[in-house]
Amino acid sequence: MSETEVTETLVITRIFDAPRELVYRAFTDPDQLARWFGPVGFSVPRETVSVDARVGGHQRFVMVNDADPSFSSPVDATFTEVVENELLVGHEEVHGVPGFPDGARLEMRIEFHDEGDDKTRLVLCQGPYTREVEAGAREGWGSSFGKLDALLAR
Repeated sequence: MSETEVTETLVITRIFDAPRELVYRAFTDPDQLARWFGPVGFSVPRETVSVDARVGGHQRFVMVNDADPSFSSPVDATFTEVVENELLVGHEEVHGVPGFPDGARLEMRIEFHDEGDDKTRLVLCQGPYTREVEAGAREGWGSSFGKLDALLAR
C-alpha cells in the first residue's frame, strides 16, 4: 500500500473523568462544542456552530487557525445514527482538503460508554484516511481532547 491510498481508519479510545451525558453533550451542544473543538492553535467561532443531533440532522462549524484566521477548515457532517448519550454516527464529503480526493466520504462513529465512577470511555472511529493524514488527525483529536478534559473539569 502506498502512502497516498485512502484506506486507514483512525481509532481512538479515551477515558474522560465525567459522566457519559456530559461528554455526549460536549459534542452536541453548540456552546460547548465551540469551547473545545479543534487542536490547540485553532478555535471554533460560536456563530459558525449548528448541531441537529438526530438521524438526518447535522453538525456544522468552522475551525479557524488562531495565528492566521484566513486559514479555516469547515465541517459539514450529516448524522446517520444517533442514540442520545450513547452513539453518534455520521459522514461528510470532503472538498479541497490536502490528502483527500475531492468528494471523498469521511465516516465517523463516536461511542460513549459508562465506565462507572462518573467516567466515560469514548471510542472514536474515523476514516478512511491516508497513513499521513491519519497521523495528523490522531494528533489533532488528541490535542482537542486535552481541551475537552479542561472543559469537563469545570
